[in-house]
Amino acid sequence: MISKLAYIHPEAKIGKDVTIEPFAFIAGNVTISDGTWIGPNTTIMDGARIGKNCRIFPTAVISGIPQDLKFRGEESTVEIGDNTTIRESATINRGTAAVGKTIVGSNCLLMAYSHVGHDCLIGDNAIIGNSSSLAGEVNVGEWAILSGGTLVHQFTHIGAHVIIGGGSKVRIDVPPFVKADRDPLSFLGLNSVGLTRRGFEKERIDEIHEIYRAIYQKGMNFSQALDYVEKEFKASPDRDYILEFIRKSERGIIRAR
Repeated sequence: MISKLAYIHPEAKIGKDVTIEPFAFIAGNVTISDGTWIGPNTTIMDGARIGKNCRIFPTAVISGIPQDLKFRGEESTVEIGDNTTIRESATINRGTAAVGKTIVGSNCLLMAYSHVGHDCLIGDNAIIGNSSSLAGEVNVGEWAILSGGTLVHQFTHIGAHVIIGGGSKVRIDVPPFVKADRDPLSFLGLNSVGLTRRGFEKERIDEIHEIYRAIYQKGMNFSQALDYVEKEFKASPDRDYILEFIRKSERGIIRAR
Protein backbone atom coordinates (compact mmCIF):
# COMPACT_ATOMS: atom_id res chain seq x y z
CA MET A 1 0.00 0.00 0.00
CA ILE A 2 1.36 3.37 -1.02
CA SER A 3 -0.37 6.40 0.45
CA LYS A 4 -1.48 9.16 -1.89
CA LEU A 5 -0.22 11.58 0.75
CA ALA A 6 3.39 10.38 0.35
CA TYR A 7 5.77 12.04 -2.13
CA ILE A 8 7.54 9.51 -4.36
CA HIS A 9 9.80 10.71 -7.14
CA PRO A 10 8.83 9.07 -10.45
CA GLU A 11 12.35 7.67 -10.91
CA ALA A 12 12.43 5.88 -7.52
CA LYS A 13 12.45 2.08 -7.82
CA ILE A 14 9.87 0.52 -5.51
CA GLY A 15 9.62 -3.27 -5.13
CA LYS A 16 6.62 -5.50 -4.60
CA ASP A 17 4.45 -5.30 -1.47
CA VAL A 18 6.17 -2.15 -0.23
CA THR A 19 4.15 0.00 2.16
CA ILE A 20 4.75 3.75 2.18
CA GLU A 21 2.77 5.66 4.78
CA PRO A 22 1.45 9.26 4.55
CA PHE A 23 3.89 12.16 4.37
CA ALA A 24 6.93 10.01 3.61
CA PHE A 25 9.40 11.58 1.15
CA ILE A 26 11.16 9.32 -1.38
CA ALA A 27 13.78 10.93 -3.66
CA GLY A 28 14.59 9.82 -7.20
CA ASN A 29 17.86 7.92 -6.88
CA VAL A 30 16.38 5.42 -4.43
CA THR A 31 15.75 1.67 -4.48
CA ILE A 32 13.38 0.06 -1.97
CA SER A 33 13.14 -3.73 -2.18
CA ASP A 34 10.16 -6.04 -1.70
CA GLY A 35 8.15 -6.11 1.50
CA THR A 36 9.68 -3.06 3.17
CA TRP A 37 7.59 -0.71 5.33
CA ILE A 38 8.30 3.03 5.22
CA GLY A 39 6.66 4.84 8.13
CA PRO A 40 4.96 8.23 8.06
CA ASN A 41 7.16 11.35 7.89
CA THR A 42 10.18 9.28 6.91
CA THR A 43 12.74 10.87 4.54
CA ILE A 44 14.58 8.66 2.03
CA MET A 45 17.09 10.76 0.11
CA ASP A 46 19.14 10.19 -3.04
CA GLY A 47 21.55 7.27 -2.85
CA ALA A 48 19.47 5.00 -0.58
CA ARG A 49 19.49 1.28 -1.39
CA ILE A 50 17.12 -0.46 1.01
CA GLY A 51 16.81 -4.25 1.22
CA LYS A 52 13.84 -6.56 1.59
CA ASN A 53 11.45 -6.61 4.55
CA CYS A 54 13.01 -3.65 6.31
CA ARG A 55 11.05 -1.41 8.69
CA ILE A 56 11.83 2.28 8.80
CA PHE A 57 9.96 4.19 11.48
CA PRO A 58 8.65 7.79 11.51
CA THR A 59 11.04 10.72 11.12
CA ALA A 60 14.06 8.56 10.27
CA VAL A 61 16.33 10.12 7.61
CA ILE A 62 18.15 7.69 5.30
CA SER A 63 21.00 8.76 3.00
CA GLY A 64 21.30 12.33 4.23
CA ILE A 65 24.23 14.39 2.95
CA PRO A 66 27.40 13.63 4.99
CA GLN A 67 28.29 15.94 7.86
CA ASP A 68 31.81 16.17 6.50
CA LEU A 69 33.39 19.45 5.37
CA LYS A 70 35.38 17.54 2.72
CA PHE A 71 32.19 16.41 0.98
CA ARG A 72 31.85 18.04 -2.44
CA GLY A 73 28.58 16.55 -3.64
CA GLU A 74 30.08 13.39 -5.11
CA GLU A 75 27.68 10.54 -5.89
CA SER A 76 27.54 8.02 -3.07
CA THR A 77 25.13 5.62 -1.39
CA VAL A 78 23.68 4.10 1.75
CA GLU A 79 23.15 0.33 1.49
CA ILE A 80 20.84 -1.36 4.00
CA GLY A 81 20.54 -5.14 4.13
CA ASP A 82 17.41 -7.24 4.40
CA ASN A 83 15.23 -7.42 7.53
CA THR A 84 16.82 -4.42 9.19
CA THR A 85 14.79 -2.17 11.50
CA ILE A 86 15.49 1.56 11.80
CA ARG A 87 13.56 3.23 14.59
CA GLU A 88 12.24 6.75 15.12
CA SER A 89 14.48 9.70 14.21
CA ALA A 90 17.51 7.56 13.42
CA THR A 91 19.81 9.04 10.78
CA ILE A 92 22.18 7.36 8.32
CA ASN A 93 24.45 9.54 6.17
CA ARG A 94 25.63 8.42 2.75
CA GLY A 95 29.27 7.96 1.85
CA THR A 96 31.94 10.35 0.66
CA ALA A 97 34.88 10.03 -1.72
CA ALA A 98 36.74 8.23 1.08
CA VAL A 99 34.77 4.98 0.65
CA GLY A 100 31.77 5.89 -1.47
CA LYS A 101 29.12 4.16 0.58
CA THR A 102 27.75 3.61 4.05
CA ILE A 103 26.68 0.02 4.72
CA VAL A 104 24.27 -1.36 7.32
CA GLY A 105 24.01 -5.14 7.21
CA SER A 106 21.03 -7.47 7.35
CA ASN A 107 18.96 -8.17 10.47
CA CYS A 108 20.28 -5.08 12.25
CA LEU A 109 18.45 -2.87 14.73
CA LEU A 110 19.18 0.84 14.84
CA MET A 111 17.24 2.22 17.80
CA ALA A 112 15.62 5.64 18.13
CA TYR A 113 17.82 8.74 17.67
CA SER A 114 20.89 6.73 16.72
CA HIS A 115 23.23 8.16 14.08
CA VAL A 116 25.46 6.40 11.56
CA GLY A 117 28.01 8.70 9.95
CA HIS A 118 29.42 8.67 6.43
CA ASP A 119 31.29 5.63 5.13
CA CYS A 120 30.53 3.46 8.19
CA LEU A 121 30.32 -0.31 7.88
CA ILE A 122 27.95 -2.16 10.23
CA GLY A 123 27.92 -5.96 10.05
CA ASP A 124 24.89 -8.23 10.10
CA ASN A 125 22.81 -8.64 13.28
CA ALA A 126 24.34 -5.62 15.00
CA ILE A 127 22.36 -3.49 17.46
CA ILE A 128 22.98 0.25 17.80
CA GLY A 129 21.28 1.49 20.98
CA ASN A 130 19.13 4.55 21.54
CA SER A 131 20.95 7.86 20.96
CA SER A 132 24.23 6.16 20.07
CA SER A 133 26.33 7.98 17.48
CA LEU A 134 28.96 6.67 15.07
CA ALA A 135 31.30 9.20 13.50
CA GLY A 136 32.55 8.74 9.95
CA GLU A 137 34.36 5.61 8.73
CA VAL A 138 33.59 3.50 11.80
CA ASN A 139 33.50 -0.29 11.41
CA VAL A 140 31.21 -2.39 13.62
CA GLY A 141 31.43 -6.19 13.41
CA GLU A 142 28.54 -8.61 13.13
CA TRP A 143 26.47 -9.31 16.25
CA ALA A 144 28.02 -6.34 18.08
CA ILE A 145 25.82 -4.51 20.58
CA LEU A 146 26.38 -0.83 21.35
CA SER A 147 24.20 0.03 24.33
CA GLY A 148 22.32 3.32 24.57
CA GLY A 149 24.26 6.57 24.42
CA THR A 150 27.48 5.08 23.07
CA LEU A 151 29.71 7.60 21.23
CA VAL A 152 32.21 6.23 18.71
CA HIS A 153 35.18 8.24 17.43
CA GLN A 154 35.94 8.52 13.72
CA PHE A 155 37.91 5.61 12.17
CA THR A 156 37.35 3.32 15.18
CA HIS A 157 36.86 -0.42 14.67
CA ILE A 158 34.64 -2.58 16.91
CA GLY A 159 34.97 -6.34 16.55
CA ALA A 160 32.27 -8.96 16.09
CA HIS A 161 30.26 -10.21 19.10
CA VAL A 162 31.31 -7.26 21.26
CA ILE A 163 29.00 -5.71 23.85
CA ILE A 164 29.68 -2.13 24.96
CA GLY A 165 28.06 -0.60 28.05
CA GLY A 166 25.69 2.33 27.82
CA GLY A 167 27.10 5.85 27.73
CA SER A 168 30.55 4.67 26.69
CA LYS A 169 33.06 6.79 24.78
CA VAL A 170 34.80 4.58 22.23
CA ARG A 171 38.01 6.36 21.30
CA ILE A 172 40.14 3.34 20.29
CA ASP A 173 39.45 -0.11 18.84
CA VAL A 174 37.56 -2.85 20.69
CA PRO A 175 38.71 -6.38 19.78
CA PRO A 176 36.16 -9.14 19.02
CA PHE A 177 34.20 -11.28 21.51
CA VAL A 178 34.67 -9.00 24.54
CA LYS A 179 32.74 -6.88 27.04
CA ALA A 180 33.79 -3.23 27.33
CA ASP A 181 32.69 -0.50 29.73
CA ARG A 182 33.95 2.17 32.19
CA ASP A 183 35.69 5.45 31.41
CA PRO A 184 38.17 5.25 29.86
CA LEU A 185 36.65 2.29 28.01
CA SER A 186 38.22 -0.91 29.29
CA PHE A 187 38.29 -4.66 28.69
CA LEU A 188 36.01 -6.35 31.24
CA GLY A 189 36.24 -9.92 30.04
CA LEU A 190 34.62 -12.13 27.46
CA ASN A 191 31.06 -11.66 26.19
CA SER A 192 30.37 -15.25 27.20
CA VAL A 193 26.60 -14.76 27.56
CA GLY A 194 26.30 -13.41 24.03
CA LEU A 195 28.52 -16.14 22.59
CA THR A 196 26.48 -18.84 24.33
CA ARG A 197 23.24 -17.41 23.00
CA ARG A 198 24.69 -17.53 19.49
CA GLY A 199 25.54 -21.20 19.71
CA PHE A 200 29.25 -21.12 20.55
CA GLU A 201 30.22 -24.39 22.23
CA LYS A 202 31.84 -24.29 25.67
CA GLU A 203 35.21 -25.50 24.34
CA ARG A 204 35.25 -22.72 21.78
CA ILE A 205 34.38 -20.07 24.37
CA ASP A 206 37.03 -21.43 26.74
CA GLU A 207 39.71 -21.17 24.06
CA ILE A 208 38.80 -17.57 23.24
CA HIS A 209 38.88 -16.85 26.98
CA GLU A 210 42.38 -18.32 27.28
CA ILE A 211 43.58 -16.23 24.34
CA TYR A 212 42.42 -13.05 26.05
CA ARG A 213 43.95 -14.12 29.35
CA ALA A 214 47.26 -14.34 27.51
CA ILE A 215 46.77 -10.92 25.93
CA TYR A 216 45.60 -9.07 29.04
CA GLN A 217 46.78 -10.98 32.11
CA LYS A 218 50.26 -12.41 31.52
CA GLY A 219 52.12 -9.15 31.92
CA MET A 220 53.31 -8.91 28.32
CA ASN A 221 52.94 -5.97 25.98
CA PHE A 222 50.50 -6.49 23.13
CA SER A 223 53.17 -7.37 20.58
CA GLN A 224 54.67 -10.02 22.84
CA ALA A 225 51.23 -11.36 23.75
CA LEU A 226 50.22 -11.77 20.11
CA ASP A 227 53.43 -13.65 19.33
CA TYR A 228 52.74 -15.88 22.34
CA VAL A 229 49.16 -16.58 21.22
CA GLU A 230 50.30 -17.39 17.70
CA LYS A 231 52.89 -19.85 19.04
CA GLU A 232 50.92 -21.49 21.85
CA PHE A 233 47.41 -21.78 20.35
CA LYS A 234 46.48 -23.84 17.32
CA ALA A 235 45.34 -21.94 14.28
CA SER A 236 41.55 -21.44 14.17
CA PRO A 237 39.20 -18.85 12.67
CA ASP A 238 38.69 -17.27 16.12
CA ARG A 239 42.40 -17.11 16.99
CA ASP A 240 43.33 -15.78 13.57
CA TYR A 241 40.55 -13.17 13.66
CA ILE A 242 41.72 -11.86 17.04
CA LEU A 243 45.36 -11.72 15.91
CA GLU A 244 44.53 -10.01 12.63
CA PHE A 245 42.18 -7.49 14.25
CA ILE A 246 44.71 -6.37 16.86
CA ARG A 247 47.70 -6.34 14.51
CA LYS A 248 45.83 -4.22 11.96
CA SER A 249 44.53 -1.78 14.56
CA GLU A 250 45.75 1.72 13.76
CA ARG A 251 44.24 3.39 16.82
CA GLY A 252 45.31 0.75 19.35
CA ILE A 253 42.99 -1.41 21.42
CA ILE A 254 41.35 -0.95 24.80
CA ARG A 255 43.28 -2.02 27.88
CA ALA A 256 42.17 -3.97 30.92
CA ARG A 257 40.59 -1.96 33.71
